[in-house]
Amino acid sequence: MDYGHSERPAGATPLPTAIKILVAGGFGVGKTTMVGAVSETRPLRTEEVLTESGVGIDDLSGVESKKTTTVAMDFGRITISDDLVLYLFGTPGQDRFWFVWDELALGALGAVVLADTRRLADCFPSIDYFEGRGTPFVVAVNCFEGARQYRLDEVQAALNLDPGVPVLLCDARQRESSKEVLITLMEHAMKTREARRRAAAAE
Repeated sequence: MDYGHSERPAGATPLPTAIKILVAGGFGVGKTTMVGAVSETRPLRTEEVLTESGVGIDDLSGVESKKTTTVAMDFGRITISDDLVLYLFGTPGQDRFWFVWDELALGALGAVVLADTRRLADCFPSIDYFEGRGTPFVVAVNCFEGARQYRLDEVQAALNLDPGVPVLLCDARQRESSKEVLITLMEHAMKTREARRRAAAAE
């Protein structure tokens, strides 16, 4: 997404470049929390209360205290610099809402895959999705209280990630921690884009 600078009056302040970023991961991993923590505006949320109709469908193991779920997306915005604004789209984590992913992914520069070491396997669908689309992504391990801590190389090996995929720790509740994740993603996405450009030019 680039709103560009065309047809602007001479001397007018250039419009910032707008970049779309996805925040993905399993159910209850902290996607809504991260978008809300980092957004400079009141985030748009599409949460519904979990009801008995979800029994047997929604896996609450490890997140038994969770009372709501995202059914479409979360949306927030953060200004990185005067000429760069990130628009964040938090994806729904449950399989039954995956039909909206293709729409959310259109035009995205990259993605953050949030991980919970108590339910690490929940990352695989998101990782497979972005690898299949060729979308650059980073894995951010959300450090929940009481959860066992693993070395980053252990997480990388457990998820069978390409060595070039950044893995880092974060606290999705903290703005600065979440912002560092987004900056790491931006750097990774730019490096990936440049590497692909060079590879294409060499063919």
